[in-house]
Amino acid sequence: MMDPAGLQVLAAALRGVAEEMGAALVRSAHSANIKERRDCSTAVFDPEGRMIAQAEHLPVHLGAMPDAVAAVLERGAAPGEVWAINDPYTGGTHLPDITLVAIVGDLGIVCSRAHHADVGGMQPASMPAGATELLQEGVVIPPLRLTGDVRALLVANMRKPAERLADLRAQEACMEVGADRLRQLAERFGRRTLLRGMDELHDYSERRIRAGIARIPDGAYEAEDAMEGDGIHVRDVPIRVRVTVRGDRIRADFAGTADQQRGNVNCPIAVTRSYVGVPAGSNPNTWPRWSSIAGAYDHATWACSAR
Repeated sequence: MMDPAGLQVLAAALRGVAEEMGAALVRSAHSANIKERRDCSTAVFDPEGRMIAQAEHLPVHLGAMPDAVAAVLERGAAPGEVWAINDPYTGGTHLPDITLVAIVGDLGIVCSRAHHADVGGMQPASMPAGATELLQEGVVIPPLRLTGDVRALLVANMRKPAERLADLRAQEACMEVGADRLRQLAERFGRRTLLRGMDELHDYSERRIRAGIARIPDGAYEAEDAMEGDGIHVRDVPIRVRVTVRGDRIRADFAGTADQQRGNVNCPIAVTRSYVGVPAGSNPNTWPRWSSIAGAYDHATWACSAR
């Protein structure tokens, strides 16, 4: 077991990897979406696919990333490859958010997600209010190795392909930065210490979150809100959740929430999970100093309709 001071040094170093990845992406990108709005996120995972460190970026990006990484690992990704994904059914959010995943030897995984200004579809910016099917929003990318041919195919189906290519290249460059820095940490701390530290950071974050939940009185807490239409109709679309606290665990049940709508307001399961796991870990006394979103997820279960 690492001493507390050493563990915090390692935690800061891993967060630094994610932060530098984000800085490289923002500085290298061409579009205002990434360069000025900074609609992007970066993170470091352990070899098992558990998120260990993240930059102070977008919670919905970060909370949904683990599903995308898991989908890439299931496809047999190998070290040295970069994989791309935006499919909402395999860990994506909406189609403009393209995620890149790369395995760094036996040290871990680096991941970036960026909102690209256009990914094709029926309207510029790829977020058409009147869309009724996914293909109308743009090109759907299942987990794929990002080869030269795949890259060319993607940008050929996007508006302003030169800018799209530049942003995608910037995202790939930030992945190289993350991989290099992770290898440097292995040289600095030693591979075994690095991997052991990742395990301990995961366990530490889980303990912190469980302790925080345990301070909440046991019981059921309910909330309800509504969206005003789905882009096709203007009727209220109810969203309901019942959060049950038992000891140091929570369960979020979305029973009573509206079924899938015809318009483009439906929430992928990865995003739903992110809004259960991330808010539970966002106490200002613990976020972002605790490092592992994976540890925050281990306390929670959820239930929602597949319709």
